[in-house]
Amino acid sequence: MFKLYYAPGTCALASHIALQEAGAAYTTEKVDFKTNQQTSPEYLAINPKGRVPSLVTDRGILTETPAMLAYIAQSFPQAKLAPLDDAFAFAQVQAFNSYLCSTVHVAHAHKGRGHRWATDEASFADMKRKVPQSVGASFALIERNMLKGPWVMGEQYTICDPYLFTLAGWLEGDSVDLATLPKVMDHRKRMSERPAVREVLAKELMPA
Repeated sequence: MFKLYYAPGTCALASHIALQEAGAAYTTEKVDFKTNQQTSPEYLAINPKGRVPSLVTDRGILTETPAMLAYIAQSFPQAKLAPLDDAFAFAQVQAFNSYLCSTVHVAHAHKGRGHRWATDEASFADMKRKVPQSVGASFALIERNMLKGPWVMGEQYTICDPYLFTLAGWLEGDSVDLATLPKVMDHRKRMSERPAVREVLAKELMPA
């Protein structure tokens, strides 16, 4: 039995969807960002980074979305969430998810997390102004060179898909022109129609 710590509207959605798609036995616990629960001593004992997601397993606690997604795929090979029998193809999956984690998510975070990189309030505003351009450029690259279609890796649905779906859900808030991303938007629509995605979104929107 796994336990996923999450907060609605965060990248934890990707791992939540992957657990559901895999048919895993899991429970969830919502971390309330409004009350800064992520910085409480109780939560920091689970994840000293003070962030979500965190995945409690029988071997310990995992953090970082790419690692968690890979672990879920490898733990449930029957779900075929990654090309586990092809080292190069699996590395391509990891490369895509690493790009989302290290570049796309970081560009998005400059909108509301400027204090991570600067102390001057004027710098925060400048970072925020840059977000539509930096996030837009990242998604333009995905649209042009990385999203094979109909799924990220082509015909096979993988752990890349819930991760892209999660970050693509932030595009409107980042003021990115959706008309420039027809493939990404088609992917987002296709994802939203999957039963597992609908079920997870309903769970995360339920009142505590």
